[in-house]
Amino acid sequence: MNLKSWAVGRSAAGKVAAILVAGALIAGCSGSGGGFTKNYQKGYMLPEGALEQIQIGASQEQVLVILGTPSTVATVSGEVFYYVSRKTSQTSFLPETVRDQRVVAVYFDKSRRVNRVANFGLQDGKVFDFVSRTTPSGGQELSYLTYIFKIIGTQ
Repeated sequence: MNLKSWAVGRSAAGKVAAILVAGALIAGCSGSGGGFTKNYQKGYMLPEGALEQIQIGASQEQVLVILGTPSTVATVSGEVFYYVSRKTSQTSFLPETVRDQRVVAVYFDKSRRVNRVANFGLQDGKVFDFVSRTTPSGGQELSYLTYIFKIIGTQ
């Protein structure tokens, strides 16, 4: 083998190796194979079918047994248990992207019985209740929910 054919064979092998390495890097970063994409669940994880178990008129103790300890409690105008969660994903070195944010709110009357259940999330950039299928109007409740979504949006 002469020097010229050795150099040509070596450069062809180098090109093939470079193409294989580049292909592996591109496939890994694409996220389709799940190689470098990680999913995260932060906060409260709502058990399957748990909201359906919360009946109007149920006691606070029953809610605590079914849903567990709330993320936060409000006592401004009646007592409310808030269960806050956030789902994100991150691909490689890119920043995390928010896939879903939820605040489950259980409202109690003066006798500590459930009078309303709501499952708030963001739809089209606005706070939306996925149980009653409505967007809350202004007032104290909306400002508190907006505050919660801003807090979990920055973490």
